[in-house]
Amino acid sequence: MNNIRLRFAPSPTGFLHIGNLRTALFGYLIAQNLGGKFILRIEDTDQKREVNDAVDKLLNVLSWVGIDFDEGPHRGGPFAPYTQTERLDIYQKYIQELLDKDLAYHCFCSAERLEEMREKQTANKLAPRYDRACRDLTREEVEKRIAQGEKYVIRQKMPLTGEIKVYDELRGEISFQASDLEDHVLIKSDGVPTYQFANIVDDHLMEITHVTRGDEWLPSYPKNILLYQAFGWTPPKFIHFPLILNQTGGKLSKRQGDVFVEDYQAKGYLPEALINFCVLLGWHSKDGKEIYSLKELLTAFDIKGLGSSPAIFDSEKLDFFNGYYIRQKTLTELADLCRPYLSDISVDQTYLEKVVGLAQDRMKKLSDINELTDFIFAEKLDYDSSLLIWKALTAEEVKSNLSELKGIMEKVEDINWNKTYLEAQIIEYIKTNDKKVGDYLWPLRVALTGLKNSPGPFEVADTLGKEQSLNRIELALSKK
Repeated sequence: MNNIRLRFAPSPTGFLHIGNLRTALFGYLIAQNLGGKFILRIEDTDQKREVNDAVDKLLNVLSWVGIDFDEGPHRGGPFAPYTQTERLDIYQKYIQELLDKDLAYHCFCSAERLEEMREKQTANKLAPRYDRACRDLTREEVEKRIAQGEKYVIRQKMPLTGEIKVYDELRGEISFQASDLEDHVLIKSDGVPTYQFANIVDDHLMEITHVTRGDEWLPSYPKNILLYQAFGWTPPKFIHFPLILNQTGGKLSKRQGDVFVEDYQAKGYLPEALINFCVLLGWHSKDGKEIYSLKELLTAFDIKGLGSSPAIFDSEKLDFFNGYYIRQKTLTELADLCRPYLSDISVDQTYLEKVVGLAQDRMKKLSDINELTDFIFAEKLDYDSSLLIWKALTAEEVKSNLSELKGIMEKVEDINWNKTYLEAQIIEYIKTNDKKVGDYLWPLRVALTGLKNSPGPFEVADTLGKEQSLNRIELALSKK
């Protein structure tokens, strides 16, 4: 297929849902893999839910993860405008065509009548849907009621019998019974089109060749295909991505954890990790490989690797990816990334690199830097003296061992105060005197950090410096 064109068409209703990020990512990768173009279109017909600056925020987040567009409201292009509320005249032309073909009709039912109708249907254990009360109004009656100023919507006139067959690139042919389809609204009472109408018109006019979206839109698929048929248009290929479920098998919910990309960004998840994690929510590589950069995905990704089974959002897996990419950073890169999370601490770059170096192997997200390194910046450590005890040692033996180490460390000149030199001196002393390493290094590490789990004592002493290290050992010796 020539002139491959895909689009990402979000609504500017706030933050970017992790599922929408996956949709954007898959669309971008398919376009790149097929040598096509990727278009951003803003579907802002739901004005009540629109949030100020949402488009700018969306562009910033997508740029942050590395997804770019060939056309869009920020770029322009041959099919502008790319914002639906700027295309209202276009939709009026096409809805009139459907009315003229008797494939759509005016509906004057009030909100109160529709609510009462649904309540009765629900009480009778029927699926709530429009009862088509206005479907067979004559043209004269429609014109009269419009002239009288009655409000109306325009609905799609669905077939009443038969099957509608559609084709999904992942699932093959799917059949729907026409009797199960509702005459849904195409144009709202304010003259603005619904998503279901505007996106079909726009996809055709913008020459979209592949429509990618979540499989929650599958029930709408036959309605979409019927619109293409009504206009005599060739539909694009449709790819419905599998649902993303939480670990208990339910729908992703804000109540159960973060679902917006901005939340993960704020907590210190790297774009590389989010991309790597999201691409595996429904796609599998041929060789079973899991670690992929966006650059690698541009050549490795293909539609054949997509599945239709629900994908599980495993937050531990996301943490794994994020920890992996954190460990790939140089200390300079990681220090720059962590600095915003240490905004109340003023240190130079060299010292900050030492500090983050202590935490790099244990970090799952950038915001962990606070908890993992706050012992470094503490004026005085607060811990129970029992933490200093290693296995069967007595308190007196612990203090004796710490005193021996303090004596060694006091003799180290400032110029030699570094991890390598300290480790060599202390380990040599322990081995020469036929002592056990744990009997000395456990109390030393606790004395320097005040923690049960922490980086090694030599790395910590290197970062703290001679004076602060000796002060902390002296504090441990003074504990009862």
